[in-house]
Amino acid sequence: MHKYFKERRIGKLVLLSLSVVIIALGFWFSGTNAYKFMKGYWLFKTGEPKTEVAFADKPVKTADKTQSSPKTSLYTERPQKGEMIGNLSIPKLSADLPIYHGTDEDELEKGVGHFAGSVLPGEKDNSVLSGHRDTVFRKLGEVGKGDLLVVSTGAGEFTYKVRKVRIVDADDRTVIVPKPRATLTVTTCYPFDFIGDAPERYILVADLIEAIEQE
Repeated sequence: MHKYFKERRIGKLVLLSLSVVIIALGFWFSGTNAYKFMKGYWLFKTGEPKTEVAFADKPVKTADKTQSSPKTSLYTERPQKGEMIGNLSIPKLSADLPIYHGTDEDELEKGVGHFAGSVLPGEKDNSVLSGHRDTVFRKLGEVGKGDLLVVSTGAGEFTYKVRKVRIVDADDRTVIVPKPRATLTVTTCYPFDFIGDAPERYILVADLIEAIEQE
């Protein structure tokens, strides 16, 4: 009988020790890069960033707060798919390119496409532009950190400075995640001289440094 109770006591101590270890690992996981890695992996696999951008007069949900769209938006009307919304100027390339709302082939054949799930240029958060590497963005590889990107729309003129250049897999959706400040993300296929469907994407991440709003 004494041996039975002793074994039970040892078993309880083992379970208690395992519980403490599991709890400690939980705190470590939530407070380190391991959590960020798993969150990024989930986003990569599902393509579902935890954000919602609305193009109507209703609250806009960002990563950590909700703001009212009608009073804070730079734009009185949201664009329709296929509508030209402005121009992208790249001083480094002496290029001036039309921007269309949407990133289907119809828009990309005419110029630069604005990803409809992102905010409009000049607004806080991440505005995403895409274009073909063999048409509008065939020289985009010459643009890098420190270069300027200027977007002109009906709301004003917005100047961005490239902060980072990334090369990612073609199905990497992290380029569309929300940003804490006004950001312009420009993407195209990579490598530029690849024949067929390119396996990667060339990404420019630029921060808004000047905004001249239309009065």
